[in-house]
Amino acid sequence: MMPGLNPRKMQQMMKQLGIQQTEIPATEVIIRTSQKEIVITSPSVAKVNMMGQETFQISGDVEERSLSTTPEISSEDIQAVMDQTGANESSARKAIEKHHGDLAEAILDLSGSA
Repeated sequence: MMPGLNPRKMQQMMKQLGIQQTEIPATEVIIRTSQKEIVITSPSVAKVNMMGQETFQISGDVEERSLSTTPEISSEDIQAVMDQTGANESSARKAIEKHHGDLAEAILDLSGSA
């Protein structure tokens, strides 16, 4: 809002211009990109509808997190690949990592069928 302007008057002016604003009681906002997450905690979120176009205004405490591209590999996954291919633990783990956690592709790769 603009300083020194009556909030009620501002709402009336916005309504005349076809602008509607709604507060959203959010607890956290997460924006995901291909390489990171932007996490906004304790947010103040307003949805603004101006002539059919919806936009969001967000403010709060911002934190950035990088996204992990390495899949979690469990010991059961490694054992399954080892059982199917006869490979050792190191080779099985590398094949699973190479195929981004896809066990079937890792087994085919180690079996020489890929």
